[in-house]
Amino acid sequence: MMQNIVGIDIGGSHITMAQVDPEKRKIITSTYVREHVDSFGQKEVIFSAWISAIEKVAVDLVKKDLLIGIAMPGPFDYENGISLMQQGKFIDIYQVNIKKELAERLSVSPDQIHFVNDAGAFLEGEVFGGGVQEYSRIFGVTLGTGLGTAFYNGKEATDEDLWDAPFKESICEDYLATRWFVKYYKVLTGGEISGTKDLLDKPEDIQTKIFDDYADSFAEFIVKYVRKYDPEVLVIGGNIAKIYPYFKNRLNQHLEEHKINLPIKISAIFEDAAILGAAGYALKKSNR
Repeated sequence: MMQNIVGIDIGGSHITMAQVDPEKRKIITSTYVREHVDSFGQKEVIFSAWISAIEKVAVDLVKKDLLIGIAMPGPFDYENGISLMQQGKFIDIYQVNIKKELAERLSVSPDQIHFVNDAGAFLEGEVFGGGVQEYSRIFGVTLGTGLGTAFYNGKEATDEDLWDAPFKESICEDYLATRWFVKYYKVLTGGEISGTKDLLDKPEDIQTKIFDDYADSFAEFIVKYVRKYDPEVLVIGGNIAKIYPYFKNRLNQHLEEHKINLPIKISAIFEDAAILGAAGYALKKSNR
């Protein structure tokens, strides 16, 4: 009998989930559910949105055999399932035991629910169902509106929280996330772009200048922070990973100069990584 698993990714504005096939290590796409959640709302609003979505995804599953993995942003007590977010989003569920609340409302045991950090979940997903299954020391970076960093030590992925680590004139995220491209494009041309996709329609000399500078920063980040983890591979996800071919050569050139032999892989699963990771993590925890 196949284990029934649901992987859930809880973000600031949405909850996304699907049933996961543990043998194939893939999402069962016909079960995919994505719903808007007002995370600034009252506790009851947040929970009823979550529950109605979970009831949809788990509609044909036997409750007592169900395993639920949830990727959740921090700060959060992942072991006990308690939210520690004090400002902004999810403020009304601060210090609420989410594991207990969900278990009661779904009529399952709290032991059937497992939480994992969202940056860790991306990397757990790459290990569970992505292209880095054969490695045991993996560094993961998500490059998008923010900067996510995680390290997998052969057992589990931990959030390394390097987004606000000191870098150049400020912090890492200021140089590696989407906003850097937007700002820099404006400095160079006075024009506006909303992200890296827009950049691909612009004149080639502007593109080259921007991608080269980005490669320089990314290389510096690897030398300064990633190298000390001694990873066997670096996996990158997020929207900026999709334009990797444009800064790849210069980045690899820098790594060679620093005698860093680090293969770089692009996420094989992108948006699904956190769902797969949450499911894989729950499976791992339940088998202990």
